[in-house]
Amino acid sequence: MPPLPIITAKECIRGLEKAGFVFSRQKGSHYMMKDNREHMVVIPIHGRKEIPRGTLNGIIDDAGMEVEEFIELLK
Repeated sequence: MPPLPIITAKECIRGLEKAGFVFSRQKGSHYMMKDNREHMVVIPIHGRKEIPRGTLNGIIDDAGMEVEEFIELLK
């Protein structure tokens, strides 16, 4: 498994949109997205700070993807 990239919330959202996720709602600094299979993903948005690797791993897992799939979406 390749190492997780260090990305911002904006880059994460862009990658998830490529995978078919759409905006669901936002509460404070938490941006929620879902896809047509009812996977719900919560992305913390804290300015331009990077998403910690453990949090990013959880987001990828909640999205029902593998790390390799997600990295391909970021390209």
